Amino acid sequence: MNISILIFGKNNFIATLPDQIRYATAFSVEVIDNLERAVSRIKTTPPDIILVQASLDGSMELCGWLKDQTKLSWIYCILFEDRSQQLTDRNKGWHRELEMSAAALKQGADAYIWHLIEEKTDYSLAELTANHGLILAQLTVGLRKAQKYRDLIRTNDMLSAIALADSLTELNNRRALEWDLPRQIQRARTQKTSLSLIILDVDHFKKVNDTHGHLVGDRILQVLCQRLRHNLRCQDTAFRYGGEEFVILLANTSDEEALLVARRLNRVVSDEPFALNNKLTINTINITISLGTASLQAEDDEKGESLLYRADQCLLQAKTSGRNRVINSNYLSHHGSHLKAVSS
Repeated sequence: MNISILIFGKNNFIATLPDQIRYATAFSVEVIDNLERAVSRIKTTPPDIILVQASLDGSMELCGWLKDQTKLSWIYCILFEDRSQQLTDRNKGWHRELEMSAAALKQGADAYIWHLIEEKTDYSLAELTANHGLILAQLTVGLRKAQKYRDLIRTNDMLSAIALADSLTELNNRRALEWDLPRQIQRARTQKTSLSLIILDVDHFKKVNDTHGHLVGDRILQVLCQRLRHNLRCQDTAFRYGGEEFVILLANTSDEEALLVARRLNRVVSDEPFALNNKLTINTINITISLGTASLQAEDDEKGESLLYRADQCLLQAKTSGRNRVINSNYLSHHGSHLKAVSS
C-alpha cells in the first residue's frame, strides 16, 4: 500500500530521523512547518501517519486538534520531544519522565518519543541506535493501523453495497432511496436545478404469481429491470421500492421531461411481450405498468416524503383509472395541484 507521512517540523528536522524514513521509496513524505497549512493539508488529503516536532510552534495545538477530529482519529500521530526544557526535566527522575509522557498522550499524541539527536555528543551510539529502533517500531505500529483502517474501509464499502442493493433485481433498494433522495434534493436546491421522480408498479402482478408461480414472477421482475436500465439516461437512478413497485430519480429533469421519460418506459414494457427462460413452463407473457410522476417543489420537505407522496397518489390514480398509463402531478395554480392523465 502507498503510505503517506506528513512531517510537521522544521526543514532540518527530517535530517535527524532514521534513514529508513528519510530515503524511503515506499512512503510519500511531505514536510510542513506551518500549523494552518498542515491543518488544511490534513483536511483535504489525510496522511496515514503524522510525525510532529514538539519544539515547532503549533505542535501541541496540532495534536489537540487532531484528537478532536472524529473522522480523522485513525491517523497515527507520533510526537517527537526535542524541547530543551523537557529534555532537562527528564533527568529529574523516572516519575517525571512518566508524567511528561502521560501529559503528551493526553494532549492527543498516539506515541511520545524522546528525540535524541546525533549531533549531541552526550548520547552514546547505543542510545542513538535504540532511539532510532523505537522510532521505527512506532512507525510500524502506524503502518499496521493504517492497513487495518484501509481493510476496514474496503469491508464497510462492500457491506454497504450489499445493504443498499436488491439481490433479485440488482437495483438499489428502498434503503438506498431513503439515503439518496435527501442528497439529490439538497443538490438540486443548492445548484438551483430541477428534480423529478417516477413511481411505477406492475399491473396485476399478483395474478401473474397466482397463475404462473413465483419463479415466473421473479423472472419477470428481472427482465423488467433490465428494460428499465437500458432505457434510462445516465443521470437517472432506479430503485426497487418494494415488491413489484419501483422508484426512479430523475436528476436535472423538469416536470414535462419526467412525463416524457415515464411515457417511454410505459411503451418499452407494454409493446413487447416478456420472453422467459425455456426451463420455465411459459415462453412469453404480456406485462404492463402504471406510472406516477412528480417534480420537486419549493414547499417539499428535505427528506422527499411529500414528493414521494404526490407521485404515489398519481400512481394510485393511474391504477384506479384503468392501468397501463402515466399520471403526471402538475402544479397549474397557486391554489393547489391538478392531476393530468396521459394514456400510453
